[in-house]
Amino acid sequence: MTSIALFGTSADPPTAAHKTILRWLSNHYDQVAVWASDNPFKSHQTSLEHRKRMLEVLISEIETPRNNIGVHEEFSCSRTVETLAKAKETWGDGVDYTLVVGSDLVNQIPRWYRIEELLRQVQLLIVPRPGYEIDKAGLERLRQLNTHVAIADLDVPGVSSTAYREKKDPEVVTPPVANYINREQLYR
Repeated sequence: MTSIALFGTSADPPTAAHKTILRWLSNHYDQVAVWASDNPFKSHQTSLEHRKRMLEVLISEIETPRNNIGVHEEFSCSRTVETLAKAKETWGDGVDYTLVVGSDLVNQIPRWYRIEELLRQVQLLIVPRPGYEIDKAGLERLRQLNTHVAIADLDVPGVSSTAYREKKDPEVVTPPVANYINREQLYR
């Protein structure tokens, strides 16, 4: 059965950590669908269009033998259950869908819209984020919602989009993404 990783991210801007995650996902799933989204719990400084283009730039840097990472901006919704419905319009029901989320969201997930319906249809993959320890009680709440929860075994660089926006730390983004940011005069 085809396995598809669904990875929505605010990507404001996409970082070296996003690149690490996408490369790892491409080696573990048949397809990786990524999109820039507006997280209702965050504020965003750049339009979805710019964030989508920066993701495309970032993906173009990733060398994978399977060429299986794609930007699917049509999946960008404020409600993840609606995103899944759009993914099913693309690939159908006979697919193993895995929703990829950062460890910073573990405690938020049980409050998502129609979460029980969503979790009946997907597996969850939690990506550890430096500075956000995986909350054991939060994991247990997720498991009580009758979903399969796994934790990705990868080391993600300790960088964040916030650090770039606030401090313009050049180590946070890759050079091609930095070039895009400079060309489009973003985050000034």
